[in-house]
Amino acid sequence: MQRRIRLLNKMILPLMAVLFFFHAASLRALPITTTHSDSLTGERARLLTGEVIVALSNLQEGVTGIEGQIYIAAPPKKVWEVITDFKNHKNFVPNIIDSDIISDNGIEIVMFEKGKSRMFIFSKEVYIKMKVWGEGLTRLRFQQITGDFKVYQGEWTLVDYPQGAGTFLTYRAEVKPDFYAPQFAVRNVQNRDCPLMMIAMKKQAELNHAKSLPSEKE
Repeated sequence: MQRRIRLLNKMILPLMAVLFFFHAASLRALPITTTHSDSLTGERARLLTGEVIVALSNLQEGVTGIEGQIYIAAPPKKVWEVITDFKNHKNFVPNIIDSDIISDNGIEIVMFEKGKSRMFIFSKEVYIKMKVWGEGLTRLRFQQITGDFKVYQGEWTLVDYPQGAGTFLTYRAEVKPDFYAPQFAVRNVQNRDCPLMMIAMKKQAELNHAKSLPSEKE
């Protein structure tokens, strides 16, 4: 009898160890999904506190990828009016010294912008002529036609946030200058200028929205 018990112990204990390993592994795996979900929620929470989130990436053939996100306390319509106010970008967006519409056929706009870019102690003016087309208050795409870039294209996306009567605005772009600029320098410029641009759009949209609201006297 004792011999049989010892034999069973030799068979059962390894089996229990294997089962425990797989059970423990599954428990360890659970937080991965939870953490991913929480990180997305945390990112949105950061935007709601007023933070500007910028992510940069090195793409193929020396192209730099940029993504900027911001929360704007104004409805998508007001945000859309600001990002498509091409004639006035020079008046409220930092580093843009001139901007205007060249043509508009009702579907696609051709416009230009002149900007001043600073790298370390150097400064350079850049010119971009691009086509712009959109999808009703949700997405605005742009692509260079001619200008000082080998690659300049991207999009603005707007996501309505009814809980706060606001908009999550995202800017994505791929850029590569047509003049010599090390990729690390392009990244530094974008890392500095993208938040300034996003904040400028936010301030202008919120200002316009506030002006459109009924005054307390009324």
